[in-house]
Amino acid sequence: MKCGVLQFFSWPERRVSLPTVYERALQRIAIMDQTGYDAVWLAEHHFTTYSVCPSVHLMGMHVASRTQHLRIGTGISLAALYHPLRLAEEVALLDVLTGGRVNWGAGRGFDPTEFTAFGVPQEESAARFREAVDIVLAAWNNERLTWQGDYWQFADIEVLPKPLQQPHPPIWIAAGSLDAMRWAASRGHAIMMGPHTHAQDIAQQREAYRQALEAHGYSIVGRDIPMARLIAVAETDAAAKAIARQGAQWLVNSYVNPSKAANAATALAGTRLHTGGPPFDPVEHYMDGVILHGSPARLVDQIQQLQEEMFLDYLLCAPLSHTSFMMFTEQVLPRLLS
Repeated sequence: MKCGVLQFFSWPERRVSLPTVYERALQRIAIMDQTGYDAVWLAEHHFTTYSVCPSVHLMGMHVASRTQHLRIGTGISLAALYHPLRLAEEVALLDVLTGGRVNWGAGRGFDPTEFTAFGVPQEESAARFREAVDIVLAAWNNERLTWQGDYWQFADIEVLPKPLQQPHPPIWIAAGSLDAMRWAASRGHAIMMGPHTHAQDIAQQREAYRQALEAHGYSIVGRDIPMARLIAVAETDAAAKAIARQGAQWLVNSYVNPSKAANAATALAGTRLHTGGPPFDPVEHYMDGVILHGSPARLVDQIQQLQEEMFLDYLLCAPLSHTSFMMFTEQVLPRLLS
């Protein structure tokens, strides 16, 4: 089993200085480099204290200077917001300068604030994202690029540098919807599954992805499919539950806020969103089937259950506290890797 960390740069209530947020994260990343984690996946967000990391490519270079073994994932590059040639250049440059340690994760994003501020019509975001990904791969795989698409047109452009990894860094598509999974499958791309999705939905989505791959002549065998899970670990189950609930409330307040409520609620509820019955409670959504919380022994049991029920073979953990990260690293991770 592989384990990675989905690294946010959250700034709750701005209680400490922002440089302190970055330094603490980099200290944890240095620990990851020495303890058997496969990769750190850097989360890109804009205009929010939910995670203050507007450039995962710039942050990735800083992480590379402090690590030797850890792969550096973008979790994710918000491809719909980029000029695709600039995106191809930046990820390739990062791959060269890190000695070929890049995992490229690309996603569409969902936050209306980001699309509005960057002048990207949200109704075009899916199509722009898909064309951008196709262009990046074409730029890497061809000596020179000519492109006539719906949103971008280029004639005989040499995009440099090319990535160090050949033919290009491994690619994952962040897939929070069935449409995204089916598109990724149609291209033969691997997917990564986000930290806000209920475990029941992840199992169903993975199966839909497997079927779509096979329908397009591909196989799921041998693919790493990172499944992100929020993690709260403490000495006792009760203490871990308290950390989990506090984290869930913070996530609801920052991730599901009035400016993005409709999109975020749909993303959170996934296939469990329904009319009738009790109203959807986002905090209980996190507590019920999103956050793994408990003592180290309980965490091991929960993860082993997910291995059986969801074919989990790549856990992408997002710890909700520094204590959770340390206890997971010291007491849970060795048992998963043994």
